[in-house]
Amino acid sequence: MRETLQEELDALQASLLEEGELVLRALRGSINSLRESDPELADEVIAFDDEVDALYLGLQQSIEALLARQNPVAGDLRFVLAVLHSNLHLERMADLCVTIAKLTKLAHGLPPDETLVEGFDEMASRAEEMIRVALDSFAERDVAGAESLVDLDELIDRANRRVVSYILDLGGDTEKREWGLRMLLISRCLERIGDHAVDIGEQTAYLVTGEFREFTDASDAERVDT
Repeated sequence: MRETLQEELDALQASLLEEGELVLRALRGSINSLRESDPELADEVIAFDDEVDALYLGLQQSIEALLARQNPVAGDLRFVLAVLHSNLHLERMADLCVTIAKLTKLAHGLPPDETLVEGFDEMASRAEEMIRVALDSFAERDVAGAESLVDLDELIDRANRRVVSYILDLGGDTEKREWGLRMLLISRCLERIGDHAVDIGEQTAYLVTGEFREFTDASDAERVDT
C-alpha cells in the first residue's frame, strides 16, 4: 500500500511540474504575440489554454481519487494539499496569459510603443524566472529558494510601477486612452503572475514546515505600494 501511495504522490508532482512547463509556454507565447503585434499567435495562446485546463482538471481528479483511496496523513496529506493549491495557481497564471493574448488582439493595428514593449519584456522575464524558481523549490522542498521569490516579486512590482507611470503620462485622445487602459491591464496580468508564483512558494514552506505563513518583504513597512 505504501509503495502505491508513493507512486501516486510522485505522479501528482510530475503532473504539476508538467503543468508549470505549459504555463511557461503560454507566457512566452503571449508576450511574443504582444511584442510582434501578432493576432494569430495570440489566437494560438488562447487555444493552447485548453491543454492547460485539461491537465489542471486531470490533476484535480487524481487528487480526489487519491484522497478517497489512500487516506494520506501527516506529511503526505500536506503534500497533496500543497499540490491542490499550486495546481490552482498555475491554472490562474495560464488564464492571465490568455487575457494578455486577448488584449493584444484588441490593440492590434495601433502603433507599438518600444518603451512599453521593453517594460513588458522585463516583467515577463521576471515572471518566467519566478515560475521556474517556484517549481524548482517545490520539487526540491527548498524553503530558502521559495522565500527568494519575495525579492524577485519586488522587481516585477517595480517594473509594473514604472510601466503604469509611463502610461498615465501619455495622455492623448480617446483612442490613445483606450489603448493605454489595455496596456495597464497587461501590466497588471504580469504582476499577478508573479504573485501566484509567490503563493506556490508559500505552499512549499507549508509542505516542509507544516505551518502556513504568508511571505512578507522586510521592506514593506518602509515603502508604500502604488
